[in-house]
Amino acid sequence: MMDLGDSLGTKINRGDYKILVVDDVVSNVLLLKILLTNEGFQIITANNGEECIETAKTEKPDLILLDVMMPGISGFDTAVILKKEAETQEIPIIFLTALNNPSELVHGFQVGANDFLTKPFNKEELVMRVMHQVQLVAAKRIIVRQNEELKRTISNRDKMYSVIAHDLRSPMASIRMVLNLVVSAISPDVIGPEMFELLDKANKESEETHDLLDNLLKWTKSQTGRINVVYQDFDINEVIPGVVEIFSMIAFTKKITLEYKPNCDKLVVRADNDMLKTVVRNFLSNAVKFSPENSTIEIITGIEGEFAKISIRDHGVGIAPERLGELFHKGETTYGTSGEEGSGLGLQLCADFARKNGGDVAVESVLGEGSTFSVLVPLKKEE
Repeated sequence: MMDLGDSLGTKINRGDYKILVVDDVVSNVLLLKILLTNEGFQIITANNGEECIETAKTEKPDLILLDVMMPGISGFDTAVILKKEAETQEIPIIFLTALNNPSELVHGFQVGANDFLTKPFNKEELVMRVMHQVQLVAAKRIIVRQNEELKRTISNRDKMYSVIAHDLRSPMASIRMVLNLVVSAISPDVIGPEMFELLDKANKESEETHDLLDNLLKWTKSQTGRINVVYQDFDINEVIPGVVEIFSMIAFTKKITLEYKPNCDKLVVRADNDMLKTVVRNFLSNAVKFSPENSTIEIITGIEGEFAKISIRDHGVGIAPERLGELFHKGETTYGTSGEEGSGLGLQLCADFARKNGGDVAVESVLGEGSTFSVLVPLKKEE
């Protein structure tokens, strides 16, 4: 990609830039045309405000030199019209004027002037002011081009992520299921402790890989606008137990107890069911990952104002205070109590999904004592 600083340092090809000269005095138009043509610019002309507006729309000049005192539509009124039209509002304007009082200059800038050139002017000042505006136009062209290149790069990257995640997720899910069944059904006494340890390690890595692919696919869809919020009315207390049950087998391998603690009999929310389950799954996955053996993880539901609140509380390693503020914004590699690796993408996805549903996420933690991750989603409003 071209560097902006390097690009501006190169010589501008003046023949690539078109300047519209507008003045009701024909001799002034001819003088400016000769001077600027000799400097290498493309020059087109108009003799009044109406002609200027039409020419600007059809020719799309890079710069307009516009006389202020013209019969019919003045230069100031012409500028107002140009700045209102989408196809001409970005064209820079240098006003040509014999007036030199502050109020006129202020008014000129208010209606859209980029610069002024006072009559009579000399060639050096004319060329300097024109070149300044042309350089700004050149800079804008480079920025626009680089933005387009960046958008294409990001789009191609997101497509690649999506393809990779989609094509690998299904076979990884099958591998994960088989390894889960094997690890839960067999004991170290049957195959030996070393082989069991290898199976257990493979099982954990398959879980992490599947979760990463799942998060990557959802994150890519979310960032590219290919995932929509499907609002549904549902009782959290009927949904969360199913998510907890999925993680009971994973928690069992680390001798971790999952305790579901609903504080309300019925907790109906209006949100996207799948997105909410994704947030809770990620919070639970992290809690298991960062909790020691023989510990407890609590899943607590309740009400906070106009929101339902789901909190996942662990008694694990905790998080340093300086890292709390960036957890939901900055993806970074982390390691659990058994060496489980995390990308940090899941927490960014949680924050994104919660906010898409009109809610938010929060975290409280004490280093060495544990963490509580919470998601808030709007309660269903009474009709």
